[in-house]
Amino acid sequence: MEVPPLKLCGSNYPLSIAFIVVNEFCERFSYYGMRAVLTLYFLSFFHWDENLSTAVYHAFSALCYFTPVIGAIMADSWLGKYKTIIYLSIVYVVGHLIKSVGAIPSLGNQAVHVVLSMVGLFLIALGTGGIKPCVSAFGGDQFEEEHTSERSKFFSIFYLSINAGSLISTFVTPVLRGDVKCFGEDCYALAFGVPAALMVLALVVFIAGSGLYRKTPPQGNVLLEVCKCIGFAIKNRLKNRSREIPKRDHWLDWASEKYSKQLIGEVKMVTRVLFLFIPLPMFWALFDQQGSRWTLQATKMNADFGIYVLQPDQMQFLNPLLILVFIPIFDLGLYPLIDMCKFNFTPIRKMATGMILAGLAFGLAAIIEIKINETDMPRLVPEESLIRVLNLAKNPVQVTIQEKDLFQQPVETFQNPAEYSKLILNGEQQSLRFTLQHQGLTLAFNYTVKEKSVYSLIVFEAEGSLSSRLITDLEAKPENGLAAVRFINGLSQDVNLTIDSRKFIAVQKNYSPSEYSLLERDIYNNGKCITETGEFPLELGLLDFGASYTIVITNISGGAVKTWKSEDIKANNVHMAWQLPQYLLISAGEVMFSITGLAFSYSQSPASMKSVLQAGWLLTVAVGNTFVLIVAEAAPMAQWAEFVLFTVLLFAVCIIFSIMGYFYVSVDPEDLEEKEEKRETSSRGNMIGLVTQKTKL
Repeated sequence: MEVPPLKLCGSNYPLSIAFIVVNEFCERFSYYGMRAVLTLYFLSFFHWDENLSTAVYHAFSALCYFTPVIGAIMADSWLGKYKTIIYLSIVYVVGHLIKSVGAIPSLGNQAVHVVLSMVGLFLIALGTGGIKPCVSAFGGDQFEEEHTSERSKFFSIFYLSINAGSLISTFVTPVLRGDVKCFGEDCYALAFGVPAALMVLALVVFIAGSGLYRKTPPQGNVLLEVCKCIGFAIKNRLKNRSREIPKRDHWLDWASEKYSKQLIGEVKMVTRVLFLFIPLPMFWALFDQQGSRWTLQATKMNADFGIYVLQPDQMQFLNPLLILVFIPIFDLGLYPLIDMCKFNFTPIRKMATGMILAGLAFGLAAIIEIKINETDMPRLVPEESLIRVLNLAKNPVQVTIQEKDLFQQPVETFQNPAEYSKLILNGEQQSLRFTLQHQGLTLAFNYTVKEKSVYSLIVFEAEGSLSSRLITDLEAKPENGLAAVRFINGLSQDVNLTIDSRKFIAVQKNYSPSEYSLLERDIYNNGKCITETGEFPLELGLLDFGASYTIVITNISGGAVKTWKSEDIKANNVHMAWQLPQYLLISAGEVMFSITGLAFSYSQSPASMKSVLQAGWLLTVAVGNTFVLIVAEAAPMAQWAEFVLFTVLLFAVCIIFSIMGYFYVSVDPEDLEEKEEKRETSSRGNMIGLVTQKTKL
């Protein structure tokens, strides 16, 4: 006799579901926390470009949604759900540990880091995808058949635990990455290590409930059976292409020689819904870019919210937060209000509306990207460079460049430089003569200028005469919202500079420039300048998001260092709060599209085929991520143009989906099964009435 399961506080909820819900919370914290910082990890730690970082991110996401098929086959045909969850969770933990070790900078070179990270990501994808179709179904198995309402509420709690894990991890993990420093830089090892610890906890909690679980044995994989049925029907049809062979009502009827009519009828129902799934990957292609393109966009924005400076990858926490807010608003407010207006808001229309909202979100992202680009450095082409003049002398200087019509007016002393001027060359590099006119004197200097480079001509006085240096500037904004700063030492003695107690910079005398240093956005007024004569306080003021600065040390007076600061590249002036509308739109679109789509496909399939449609739904997510991967690598374009492309494609797909939905006739699977049974009974009755007669040849 089966022992009754222990209950939670005298209710009809099995005690075992508490372990499953906690396991799911920890696993989702682990997955979403790791994924939140993944794009910036590729960009900052591996120094990959944005397109490659985006491509690898979406390749990983696609793999996470292809592997559920493997997990479903293992659970249903071989190990059962419990053992599948245990074994693949171990794979999951090993992947996390390898990924965390690969993020330690002192462990090997970049090739070692890349190999360890890719192996870790592959194991994580196998683990998270493999257990995805098993955990929720295993939770449902814990309930007795008569407790259907409790089982329904369990799935709501289960979905809540997923979003709670996602919400907390996408806020906390970027803090561990950016606010905690290890090995002298962002602590990616800690940002990946904490999710690894949560996955270990998830596995321990799940195993701890082992004695309480109801474990159903494997009962054969329906998905595999459906694939075999479809494959046999296609193969049998191709074999019987003769015109003499009678046609059949449906192409799946060609499987009737091997498979039962019940199975064929159920597969027909499923294929009708799977056909509607064909346009759906485009929605996921846009939706999953929150963790890639939208995060990269956030790195180029102003993240100062007054009381808190948000990390660019923290903006992703808005999606799970808004989902938790929108679900009750839509279910209890919006949808009943639409029903009161007598508008037939069918599932197909809800999903199409969700697509439109996601497209509008990307339209807004394109507009924001255009505004962001206004502070970017101009894109350089072959035989082209940029140049400006910094006059550090005591009087105005007229600068003339050989055969170039630039700098019409004299450059005032310590004048904030205007925009860079474009310098057209006659090859990859060119030697140019620079002429300086100063207080009636004319001096000439020769410098070699290379294409696709950015320069500053420093004019200064040394030993009673005018002199100059041509130094190289940054060609693009600093990454990840950091500030870049370099120093020019106008003193007659070498100096050592300490910034924020960590950065130690040596700068030689007589207007020698230092290398650029990257710093977090902050107000730096606690620096030190150490010279031969003593130690002096150094105040730099605000070094803002994405800006580049040149700071000239002019003199030491009154016991302090006097400086002049020039902003070479403008700071990010578009605030990160402008991303909120696009997150609102895409989250509302997800509620209308994803939740409605799952409920609709569930209602349109027979009971034995629910898992098949679940697998089909997950595959649409995988295909969508694969599409982003292809666009990022095969067709690189300006980011705003890429956003517009995805907007147009989703609107086009929405029209196609709406047309397909218009001709789709919603059915009740139970009604179709009853019709199929009546048809079989009728055909049997006709066969009974037939009389076989003998015929002489």
